[in-house]
Parts: sequence; C-alpha cells; structure tokens
Amino acid sequence: MYETDLLNSIAIVESIEKIEQYTHRYKSAEQWMHDEQCFDACLMNFVVIGEMTAKMSIEFLEQNKSIEWHKIKAFRNIIAHDYFGIDFKEVWQIIQTKLPELKIQLKQIHKL
Repeated sequence: MYETDLLNSIAIVESIEKIEQYTHRYKSAEQWMHDEQCFDACLMNFVVIGEMTAKMSIEFLEQNKSIEWHKIKAFRNIIAHDYFGIDFKEVWQIIQTKLPELKIQLKQIHKL
C-alpha cells in the first residue's frame, strides 16, 4: 500500500465525518433536502469521496474488493454531471447506510 492510499483514505473518512456532522440533526430526507446549504455541502463531500477514490492505487483497490469502488466513482459522476437529477431520498439512504459502513472499512484497513 502506498502513502497516497492512506492519505486518500483519511480524506474520505474526513468527508464522511463532515457529512455525518452536517446531517445528524435531521430526521428525514425531506428535512435535510430543504436545507440547501447543508444539502450542497454534503454533495460536495460526496464529490471529494469520489475524487479520492479515483486516486487510489490499483493495488489498493484490488486488495480491498469488498468496497464497491466503481459505485463510489459512479456516484461522484452523477453528482458532478447530473446535479439537478439527483434523487435526494437515495442520497439520504446512502448517508444513513453506506457511509458508516465505508468509514468502518477504511478505519479497519488503516487501523485509524
């Protein structure tokens, strides 16, 4: 594993933690979506997560196949290129279920 993989993983964890911090006060996707500033900040952090994923070494990606790297990168592309077509309920579901799992996986890999 390369040092850049560690640094990219740390950046992903930091972005996940920002999203968690921004969204913890909301009980529903509808509440969250109506806070435009929070919504935009979360989506920007999803872009960061996708960008850091794209910078991971092939070796790191291969060693950690349990993480759906292609879906993370694809989601970044959806946000960046189809911003107004985003399903906020789907994003909320990802925040609630997928991000905590990804954070745990990366922390375990790097013993953070």
